[in-house]
Amino acid sequence: MNEDKSPLHPAWRQWLAENLALGVSVEDVQQMLVQAGVDPALAREEIAAVGQHPYFKAALQVARHFGWLESLMDVYSELRARDGGRELEVREGVSPEEFFRRYYLGHRPVVLRGLMKDWPALGRWSLPYFRERFGAVEVEVMVGRDANPEHAAEQDRHRARMPFSDFLSKLEAAGETNDFYMVPRNDNWGREGLAPLRDDLRAPAGIIDPSLRPEQLTLLLGPAGTVTPLHHDNMNILLGQVMGRKQVRLVPSFERHRVYPHRGTFSHVDAAKPDLAAHPLFAEASVLEAVLEPGDMVFLPVGWWHWVKALDVSASVTFHHFLVPGGNTHLDAPF
Repeated sequence: MNEDKSPLHPAWRQWLAENLALGVSVEDVQQMLVQAGVDPALAREEIAAVGQHPYFKAALQVARHFGWLESLMDVYSELRARDGGRELEVREGVSPEEFFRRYYLGHRPVVLRGLMKDWPALGRWSLPYFRERFGAVEVEVMVGRDANPEHAAEQDRHRARMPFSDFLSKLEAAGETNDFYMVPRNDNWGREGLAPLRDDLRAPAGIIDPSLRPEQLTLLLGPAGTVTPLHHDNMNILLGQVMGRKQVRLVPSFERHRVYPHRGTFSHVDAAKPDLAAHPLFAEASVLEAVLEPGDMVFLPVGWWHWVKALDVSASVTFHHFLVPGGNTHLDAPF
C-alpha cells in the first residue's frame, strides 16, 4: 500500500506507528481509530500496512532499546525507593563534604536549613524595601501567562519591560494569580540597577562559588499562586527561599518515562492535578514534596523533574555554580 495515497490523515498514521512500536496492542489502536471515526476496514488495512513498512521495523528496534532502558530505570527506581528514595530529606548542619558526597554526587535532592542564617536578605527583603531602593529600575518580567498553557516553553512571547515600582504595585494588588512572574530567564541580575541586591546574599560556604557573579545566580519574584510547571533543568540547581513560602514537588530523573516528557524538558502532566486517565504511568511516579519556608534551600539535581507553586508573595534565588570542576554537571540532551 502506498502510504502517500492513504486516506488516513498523516497525523493518525504517525500516531498508529508510534503506539504500535511502543507496545500498544493491535486491538487497542484499532478501537481508538474506529472511535475517532475511521472505517474499521481501513483501520485494519492501515495496521497491516504499518507492520510491513521498513521504517516501522526500524522504529520497533529503537523502541525495544528504549524499553530496555525503561526497565532498567524501573529497577533502579525500586532500589532507590528501598533506600529512602520516596522521601525528600530535610537536613540541617550538613557539611560541604557530606553535601557533595551524599547529594551532589549521589544525585539526591535535599532541603537544607541553616545555610542562609547570615543573609541580610532575610531581614531586609520586602516589597517596601524593593520599592524604596530600586523602584525606578527598569525590569523585565513575563506577563499574560494565563492565556497560554505553553508560556513556560514560549517565554519570548511574554516578555515585558516596566519600572520595578509598577511590577511591585501589580504584586501588591494581584492576590493569587499565575499571570505574571519575574523568572530566571529574565536578565535582571545582570542589569546595573538591581546589582546591589546581590550584596544581600551569601554563598553557602564550601558549596557555592563565593564570587556570586551575575551569570551564576538568578532572581525569581512573583505573587501567590505563581506556578512553574513540571520540568527539569539540564544542570544542578540550589534554590534559596528568601521571602514567602513555596510548595515543591519533585520526580526523579530516572522516572522520566512516568512524567510524559514534552518539548524535551517539560512534562504533559499537571503535577497539581494529575489526569491519571490520560497519564496513567504518573500514578507510579515517586513524588517527593515539601513546603519551603524563608531560609530554606532545596537542592535540585540535574534532570530531576520539579513543579513549584508560590503560596505567598515570594522571592527566591537560584545558584548554579558549585565548587566542583567546571562549576556544575550538565545534561547534554540529544534533542
